[in-house]
Amino acid sequence: MLLTLSTTHSPATDLGYLLHKNPERPQSFELSFGQAHVFYPEATAERTTVALLLEVDPVGLVRNRRGPPGEGGALEQYVNDRPYVASSFLSVALARTFRSAMSGDSKERPELAGQPIPLVARLAVLPCRGGEPFLRKLFEPLGYTVTATRHALDETVPDWGDSRYFTVTLEARMRVSELLTHLYVLVPVLDDDKHYWVGDEEVEKLLRHGEGWLASHPERDLIARRYLRHRRSLAREALERLAGDEAPEQAERAQVRNQEEAVLESRLSLNEQRLAAVVSVLQERGATRVVDLGCGEGKLLKALLQDRRFTDILGVDVTFRTLEIARERLNLERMPELQRRRVTLLHGSLMYRDARLAGFEAAAVVEVIEHLDPPRLAAFERVLFEFARPNTVVLTTPNAEYNVRFESLPSGAFRHRDHRFEWSRSEFETWAQRMCERFGYSVHFLPVGPVDPDVGAPTQMAVFSR
Repeated sequence: MLLTLSTTHSPATDLGYLLHKNPERPQSFELSFGQAHVFYPEATAERTTVALLLEVDPVGLVRNRRGPPGEGGALEQYVNDRPYVASSFLSVALARTFRSAMSGDSKERPELAGQPIPLVARLAVLPCRGGEPFLRKLFEPLGYTVTATRHALDETVPDWGDSRYFTVTLEARMRVSELLTHLYVLVPVLDDDKHYWVGDEEVEKLLRHGEGWLASHPERDLIARRYLRHRRSLAREALERLAGDEAPEQAERAQVRNQEEAVLESRLSLNEQRLAAVVSVLQERGATRVVDLGCGEGKLLKALLQDRRFTDILGVDVTFRTLEIARERLNLERMPELQRRRVTLLHGSLMYRDARLAGFEAAAVVEVIEHLDPPRLAAFERVLFEFARPNTVVLTTPNAEYNVRFESLPSGAFRHRDHRFEWSRSEFETWAQRMCERFGYSVHFLPVGPVDPDVGAPTQMAVFSR
């Protein structure tokens, strides 16, 4: 079984520091079912590739009572696909050989370990129970470009048709730790099998390696069931814990922080002005199907529902508890049926490709982007402008220059404790123009709130069109 991982990050040889494996020294690791070998077929400043070659001992599997179930002397225990395909054996080998890399640790390159870099992973033979469509459903929402070549059962006997085995290439710009944990979880899910007993500890592994992405994955239920070998009690526990990741106290803390920002801006009635400005732009563009990305407690959704021109409204948020608050404030349960059909709430992440976000005429991103970690901004950009790709995007964010006009805000502080950055007008315009060049949009900018002659308006708005 062969897995390769390549990068063109400059210098590409930094991949060795991220994986804690010296490109000049091949290494071998003893495993209970065989050996894992790590080596570098190429290692230059322009491109570096690491290979993980897994040798599975089929006789050793039987001696250790591993492998396919059945009688000890059954031929299938000695002759099967396990030594040649990516499976749960690969997951074990990844955890053994790249443990530090999977946790995101790098003593020599700590900053690089937290940054997205261009990566290409290639799995020589991957069994896919569910075929290429299921393969894409698993990896494309995570931001991968997937290339899959299906193999025939026997090239000399075409009538036998295709097998369930694929050669798969995954391309993405992300952290090495993210890619490795995705493979760790999803390879056994595609194989729909595991070579060892699945117990309570597997729930902990799934939640640990799925942290930050599994809870919002559109196929999370099926991922949990397959990873846990269809043990209903374990899958139910995992899904309940995933749904409960956003504990009520976390949502309450977020509410407190939101209230602090609202108090800061209340003198200007800035939130009301923002919502009115966004709705006005959407009306001018003639949009009828609108997605609110990062909808929070549903304030914009409520404003859109008041205008019957908006016939299909989708609110998306990563926090399940916040969506429950939005549901309560919109009175969805008591709303007339015709009105209720116009709005949908969706638990999802803005970091991963999701087919449910496509097909909308317009997207609103109101005071959201500044809450994203800068290293993950590139993933959001692709989700919005490349994959969802609405005709119109209305995006607002604080104008950092205006902060000096808030007397109660300490110098250099952000308006909200959860903000990861706040841009000046020139920084925002530079970013927006770069999005236009990359994704084929045009943009114009509008001020929101009173315009100060020296520092501009408190909120800046970009309207992207294509």
